[in-house]
Amino acid sequence: MPSLKIIKPGALALIQDFGRYGYTHMGVTNGGPVDEYAFSWCNKLLGNVSTCPCIELTLGQAVYEVSDHAMFAIAGGDLNATLDDKPLNNWSSFYAKKGQIIRFGLPKNGLRAYLAVKGGFKLTNSVLGSVSTVVRDQLGGLSSLGKPLQSGDEIEFEPSNSEKLLTVSFRYTPDYNLPLTLRVIESYQAEAFSALAKATLYSSEYEVTQQADRMGYRLSGSSIDNGGKSILSEGIALGSIQVPPNGQPIVLLNDRQTIGGYPKLGCVAKIDLPRLAQAKPGQKIRFVKGDLEGLQRVWCQWARYFGY
Repeated sequence: MPSLKIIKPGALALIQDFGRYGYTHMGVTNGGPVDEYAFSWCNKLLGNVSTCPCIELTLGQAVYEVSDHAMFAIAGGDLNATLDDKPLNNWSSFYAKKGQIIRFGLPKNGLRAYLAVKGGFKLTNSVLGSVSTVVRDQLGGLSSLGKPLQSGDEIEFEPSNSEKLLTVSFRYTPDYNLPLTLRVIESYQAEAFSALAKATLYSSEYEVTQQADRMGYRLSGSSIDNGGKSILSEGIALGSIQVPPNGQPIVLLNDRQTIGGYPKLGCVAKIDLPRLAQAKPGQKIRFVKGDLEGLQRVWCQWARYFGY
């Protein structure tokens, strides 16, 4: 079967499908794409089902060789992608012929891009129903051991004929370099925080630190008083805003630990997490209180459109 050969994997290239669900009680985190919006558009542009595996590239600097003709798509952060050194449009599908080279450079907008192929990459070694790569848990990927893509790896796909090229309208393509406003759904533990602590979160500007990865984003800014209370470790939802003793919030993402004991003021709305996952160190972030019903309605519209 034809394959995409990894000449140079880049800083961090991971195979991701929709992730693992139903196993957090066993200590297995979800994994999956941290920018679910870009991931979903990649598959949508090619007519794939929403769960088809893609490659998630962080910081670019990757080189791949195509062994047979096929339709591909890229979406997410702009990593200066080229096909045989000719620029590729981001948020678009494209046709690659046998022997052509796909390159990704350094990011100029966002951090992560997604690469999909018509029909999806063919992987048979799923773990707990998913091929998503979680390096920390040593699960998924080509080897099933959670390893990032390496030079010499080959990912199989079925060849496809050239089709009409599609591009996502500029109305729906985010500028990841803009300051972020994240909507918060407060949790039951929000009652443990004082009115002043909540006001601090909502009135302050925070900055993404260097400690930002698929597990979570540590932020720096005005300190939030967590009341000095210790709680029993419990399950952690996607997007949880933990407040450790130093008062600097942590927003947890797909590869988060499954339990934790820091107080949680709430969760960032799931529909806002893809933007956070593309934020670079130094980027500015603000929080606002979200409307649960309205956010659920928008999320359902999104899920129906992409066929979740």
